[in-house]
Amino acid sequence: MLKKLLVANRGEIAVRIIRAAQDLGIATVAVYSAADAGSLHVQLADEAVNIGPPAAKKSYLNIEAILKAARDTGCDSVHPGYGFLAENAAFSDAVTGAGLVFVGPSGDAIRMMGDKVSARSAAAAAGVPVVPGSAGRVEGLEAGREVLTETGFPVMIKAAAGGGGRGIRIANSLTEFEQAFPQAEAEALAAFGDGGLYMEKVIGKARHIEVQVLADGSDAIHCYERECSLQRRRQKVWEEAPSRALSDGLREELCASAVALAKAVKYSGAGTVEYLYDDEADRFYFIEMNTRIQVEHPVTEAITGIDLVAEMLRIAGGEKLRFRQGDVSVKGHAIEVRLNAEDPAKEFAPFPGQVAELRIPGGPGVRFDSMLYQGYQVPPFYDSLLAKLIVHAETREAAIVRLVRALNELKIGGLKTTKPLFLALAADPAVRAGDVHTRWLEGWLIENAAALAG
Repeated sequence: MLKKLLVANRGEIAVRIIRAAQDLGIATVAVYSAADAGSLHVQLADEAVNIGPPAAKKSYLNIEAILKAARDTGCDSVHPGYGFLAENAAFSDAVTGAGLVFVGPSGDAIRMMGDKVSARSAAAAAGVPVVPGSAGRVEGLEAGREVLTETGFPVMIKAAAGGGGRGIRIANSLTEFEQAFPQAEAEALAAFGDGGLYMEKVIGKARHIEVQVLADGSDAIHCYERECSLQRRRQKVWEEAPSRALSDGLREELCASAVALAKAVKYSGAGTVEYLYDDEADRFYFIEMNTRIQVEHPVTEAITGIDLVAEMLRIAGGEKLRFRQGDVSVKGHAIEVRLNAEDPAKEFAPFPGQVAELRIPGGPGVRFDSMLYQGYQVPPFYDSLLAKLIVHAETREAAIVRLVRALNELKIGGLKTTKPLFLALAADPAVRAGDVHTRWLEGWLIENAAALAG
């Protein structure tokens, strides 16, 4: 078992990891920028180290500073969380090269599956269906025009590296394509240091469905699927598990394909295999694998009872998988919504500031993952995620009712948040019926802008 863990992240995920480690008797070290000196993860960790100024590239993306903090505090392991360096193969290599344990997959596995192009190839080799598109990276506009003869329009241009919806454009005509391609290339280069792109056919009304896997390098299991179809600008805002769109037979096929892929690449740790599901054709297609813990992991924990972060730490500490596939079952339905410091009435403009009042919802089936406390100053330098509200109930219908109750209990004074968005969505007949797809929310936001003031 690991003895002392450095958490190379901030915000709610740093708090989540520190709590899981301490539950296992592992000492924890937080790292923080000057802007995060008063953060909850700094207060909760056993030790904390300032690694630089507010700019992420000088602190949370500074590999040397993080490794120095680990060495100076006697850590034997590093958990990257999500975002920042979580899917950086060079960071995984550097941690291992320093004689520490990286809580996640190897650098080679991240290179293979973190690069979306090589991941498509690995998926195809493992027999997993992929979205029709380019065979590899698209080297320039002329090569892109050739791919268009196969995909037609609309077509999606996507960054080969990274994730989180960045470096992605959809083109509906050749004119749009020729404008969007260099834009996506520049955004990908700025966000990930890699301007490589690939192309996929757009599946018109697809659902986003992803399978949680756990693996120890030789064996792998799935923890069933999540549906994340409600997205704004390709950013997930509402996630739930399980998906009500899948038949039992297709669910079994989908989850088995994710396990096959994890085994094929000798994956270790927690990972997520993401798919598009075409309702009309009743077919699914692989889109990418995320080689880290996901923001939305709590809904899987709610329906399976498995602490995914704790299992990551156990596996990194040398334990084999503690669960066989037959041990994992689904109980009830869970929903997570992401509460961001944004003003939904003003096109989701960022709203950093001080938390003047905080009332956290509770009761049966309610979980609130956050770094907030009364008086906390939300810095303007990072992602706007404040908290995740997760509810669990016997049925999806009961979970939505519980979500509304918990949202009404919640009070974050002094800040504009995305709470009005979720109250409005929970009341919408299409959401209640589960009749949504990945492009549904954009149109809904235009038609319901007035409902978001609050």
